[in-house]
Amino acid sequence: MKKKQEMSSADISALVSELSEGSNSIVGAKINKIYQPTPDEVRINIYIPRVGRDNLVIESGKRIHLSKHLRSNPKMPGPYPMLLRKHIMGGRIIFIRQYDFDRIVEIGISKGETDTILVAEFFSQGNVILLNNERKIILPMKPRTFRGRRIQGGEKYEYPESQISPLEAEENDLSQAFTSSNEDVVRTIATSFNLGGLLAEEVCARSEVDKNKSVDDVTSDEISKLLKALKDVFSPIVTGELKPCTIKQKTNNKSEPVDVLPFELVQYQDYEKEYFESFNKALDEFFGKQVVEDEKKVQESAKKEKVDIYERRLQQQQTAIEKFEKEANKYNSVAEAIYAHYPLVEEVISVLTSARKNGYSWDEIKSKLKEAENIPSAKLIQKIDPKSGTIVMDLDGTKATLDIRYPVPQNAQTYYEKAKRVMKKREGALRAIEETKRIIENRDKSQQQTTRKHKVIRKKHWYSRFRWFISSDGFLVVGGRDADTNEEIFKKYMEKQDIVLHTQVPGAPLAIVKTKGYEIPEQTMYEATQFVVSYSSIWKAGQFSGECYWIWPNQVSKTPESGEFLKKGSFIIRGERNYFKNVPISVAIGLELEGETRVIGGPLESVKKDGKYIIELMPGKYNQGDLAKKIYKLYMEQLKDVHFVKSIASPDQISNMLPPGESDIKDKKDF
Repeated sequence: MKKKQEMSSADISALVSELSEGSNSIVGAKINKIYQPTPDEVRINIYIPRVGRDNLVIESGKRIHLSKHLRSNPKMPGPYPMLLRKHIMGGRIIFIRQYDFDRIVEIGISKGETDTILVAEFFSQGNVILLNNERKIILPMKPRTFRGRRIQGGEKYEYPESQISPLEAEENDLSQAFTSSNEDVVRTIATSFNLGGLLAEEVCARSEVDKNKSVDDVTSDEISKLLKALKDVFSPIVTGELKPCTIKQKTNNKSEPVDVLPFELVQYQDYEKEYFESFNKALDEFFGKQVVEDEKKVQESAKKEKVDIYERRLQQQQTAIEKFEKEANKYNSVAEAIYAHYPLVEEVISVLTSARKNGYSWDEIKSKLKEAENIPSAKLIQKIDPKSGTIVMDLDGTKATLDIRYPVPQNAQTYYEKAKRVMKKREGALRAIEETKRIIENRDKSQQQTTRKHKVIRKKHWYSRFRWFISSDGFLVVGGRDADTNEEIFKKYMEKQDIVLHTQVPGAPLAIVKTKGYEIPEQTMYEATQFVVSYSSIWKAGQFSGECYWIWPNQVSKTPESGEFLKKGSFIIRGERNYFKNVPISVAIGLELEGETRVIGGPLESVKKDGKYIIELMPGKYNQGDLAKKIYKLYMEQLKDVHFVKSIASPDQISNMLPPGESDIKDKKDF
């Protein structure tokens, strides 16, 4: 049986009914980042109230479902996911619906006062299309032009030609479909009611009408039976009484899933099945799990095929040595064969030289040689090249090219010289091999040293007791942990050339970028805004973005207006504030192992600069203590050096780097 490749209209109907209401509903979910792991796939990270984070995967032309099995993200997001982020990130899902029992899903999104619709098409090659509230296309993932339909930016989105829904079909619909068809029963039902082959065969099987019967021969009684069977097949979707399962088939003594269904089919009654509590989970097990396994196989295959550059160089050099030795032996053998047949070679050269001096052309010489069948030396000549004045002689199986202008010793010496030149190349290759071996040996020693016990290198820093990180451009950013440390940063460490960042929300650190008089790069400023937003109550509230502002130190004061009271850790901000809106949260933990050994934390891009064994975080379910222990255990398992990990990344040290509130692990790098 051929494995299922894409979802049917019935699959989409069942899935949409789950995601639109009930315990599996995504209506009301907040949209976070959008990714495009492959040209055909869009993944939307969402936060579902009272449930938590999840990922809605849309693979155009193939599948749509929530998934725990995710493809790797590209290092840089492409233009389409960036456009989706601009329009729908931070918005909420207000509906999800199927269009007219077709393979089209619409997701309504509200962001502020703007409504948009994300349309996912699963017929043909599929598409993902963003529409505005007037149903005009903002941008499709794949611009296309069909007869009567243009999927281009700025165009009005038009549905494809609709077909009869099997949920609403009546006897006259079947009669009309059969009247206008030239096919058999099963093909007519499949195409007229948007069923596909499998479900059309199921209808025929339940009605006991021959699927191969010509539509011209179908009786009214059989039409009634087909309609009854049609209603019977789709009754689980109408009633909501689904029985999601995967269908398994044994291959090489192993059961492999070959189909996934929202309800059982008569055709599969004898097959092994695995049942699921929701159709969404069945889809993820069938499609999502396979996607990740396939990606892993590709990565493992690539690792196996990837040969170390120096090992490959060594192999090439050793092959070259063998080639040079063979060439040198060949040239020496030819020279020795010339000397071994000295009299014959000398005779041939002498005769040919004399003939040329006496005015014979090469064609005449060739003709004479053909006639001289009884002369042994003439038989040895295999080839004559008039342009170069050379001949090829067969000297007991050794082919020797000779120049008739030179005597025998000089012809032999030509081959000895060729052998010498090749041997010089061989000597150069031998020296190159020794150098390559030295590089490989030094590399292996270096790798062995890195696997040994790590050395703890500690340095004292004034900022260690605050919240801090080093930006990817090398600038120190420091923030307070509480009211006391906010006060201390203001009084002791804020300098006039620094940049100050803060948020409106409570619990945010007063943060400063230590500029040392240098201009701050855009990336450092962006990371600093992520730092301020992430270590505020925005993270604790489970939000994915927030706003903050920057000011100059001379705008920060502890002097309130007359009659006002300023509590500890609070400040008066005077003058213009420079706001950053929709700043995404970003926190990662890593280990710095070169120059200094310590646990580091902050925005992901800053930690990636000097960190190893990076763990990216997200709002979640673990308090700071529990998550710190979890990360500590991961480092123990990875480094296998108890003393080292305890010294630089104990649970307490890790906890100091974590954002407020509850968190979870989003991703791991270098593990």
